[in-house]
Amino acid sequence: MSQADTTFDVAVIGLGPGGEYLAGELATRGLRVLALDERLVGGECPYYGCIPSKMMLRAADSLSEARRTAQLAGSVGTVEPDWSIVARRIRDEATDDWDDQVAVDRLTGKGATVVKAHGRIEGPGRVSAGGTTYDIERAIVLNTGTAPAVPPIDGLADVAFWTNRDFMRLEELPASLIVLGGGAIGCEMAQVAARFGVQTTIVEGSPRLSGRDEPEVSDQLAQVFAEDGIDVKLGAAVQSVRGDDESVTVTLDDGTEVTAERILVATGRSLNIRDVGLDSVGVTADRSVPVDDRCRVTDGVWAIGDITGHGQFTHVSMYEAAIALRDIAGEDGPPADYRALPHVTFTEPEIAGVGMTEADARKALSRVAVGSTPVPETTRGWIDEFANQGFIKVVADAERGVLVGATVMGPHAGEVIGWLAVAVHGEVPIDKLRSMIYAYPTIHRGIEVALAGITEDREA
Repeated sequence: MSQADTTFDVAVIGLGPGGEYLAGELATRGLRVLALDERLVGGECPYYGCIPSKMMLRAADSLSEARRTAQLAGSVGTVEPDWSIVARRIRDEATDDWDDQVAVDRLTGKGATVVKAHGRIEGPGRVSAGGTTYDIERAIVLNTGTAPAVPPIDGLADVAFWTNRDFMRLEELPASLIVLGGGAIGCEMAQVAARFGVQTTIVEGSPRLSGRDEPEVSDQLAQVFAEDGIDVKLGAAVQSVRGDDESVTVTLDDGTEVTAERILVATGRSLNIRDVGLDSVGVTADRSVPVDDRCRVTDGVWAIGDITGHGQFTHVSMYEAAIALRDIAGEDGPPADYRALPHVTFTEPEIAGVGMTEADARKALSRVAVGSTPVPETTRGWIDEFANQGFIKVVADAERGVLVGATVMGPHAGEVIGWLAVAVHGEVPIDKLRSMIYAYPTIHRGIEVALAGITEDREA
């Protein structure tokens, strides 16, 4: 291999959504780009995360909606779930049977050189992959993402547990399932399983489901899950796990035992930063990789995506990729601003948030005002009836008169939150928001009611 074959302008280590985009865009600008990943090009999102999971949720929602027909419109007979339809769609339409050749070809078509191997920084301007060391003259970008976190529970390693990666590849569902973890992944997959007829139990160690969201979310989601037949155990620490080929049993700290055919571990994600060579450029990374507002780690090194600690979401990775792209290419543009970072959990009802929760705001600000309204009390929520659980809540900096956060739980919450994200990001005065015209009858019309009810006398 000649020196020309091992010299590049840019190396991108990790080709999840942001890394793939960044590598391709830099290559189209004429830079020599080395794109490295030992796993699938495209990352977790298209193969094991966002896209296949939402296909599952869409299918599960259709079953739930069909079961409501008798109360709304007539009779459709017996609703019979068929998981094979979902499995086929994910295999054939979403993942190409977990083959990334289309993504590889897309990158090489833009001029990048793709190497399927573990990439590592070996010092300033040097990376290694697959036994070869490469000289990198302009920029090294880390986008190494996360992997499923597996807690050190006694006996867990001895059973055939699933993570989200296994769940996305299921050709058939078990009769019963224990889900460890009540965060976004755990809640979404539990609802999918239950609506397809699986006897499902969620075991969550904290006292709330969807713990990053407002406390009201947990209470209402638990009610929805009860209606779906999901057994939710909160504040339940797991002491041990045991199992065989037929079943898995989880023992909780109070001595209670829960048994099911299979177990899904959805207890969060661990950052892939242990063996990427940051120490070789003088950087210590503990909980995340430290970056500035241009995604720079140190001279010649940038980081984007999950490992920066700003949110384990595809939209954060793409946002940071655009910032790093401009910085590396010498183009103008705004620095990173995470004040209006949105997130969505795609259960039914959807749960969406942006910016600060009420608790966050009370810790950070001297004067906080809060307004809220139940979604069922909106006209559209009343019309939708059996899909109308939830609320709209806005959190304001009362001193400045602007919103700093919001939560929406209800139908189309992921779309409604976009409206509120603009208000938070643009620091639109609350008086201006109150003077707007809100379309009727819509879910987002509840924002007007929440704004009208903002008060400062609410307890934290």
